[in-house]
Amino acid sequence: MGPKDYIVVKLDGDYAHLKDLHSGEELLIARALIPEESDEGTCLHYENLSYSVIE
Repeated sequence: MGPKDYIVVKLDGDYAHLKDLHSGEELLIARALIPEESDEGTCLHYENLSYSVIE
C-alpha cells in the first residue's frame, strides 16, 4: 500500500472516520493512530505505517 492522503471527516470517541482524498473511500481507524492535534477537517498523509498532518 503506497502513500495516501485523507481528511478527517468525524471524530467519534476513540475512533476517527477518514476519507481518502483520491478515491472517496471511507476508513474507520483508532484515534490513537493519528496525530494528537488532528481534528475534523484536518488533512493527513499516510506513509510508512504512520499518519502526519498536511499543512
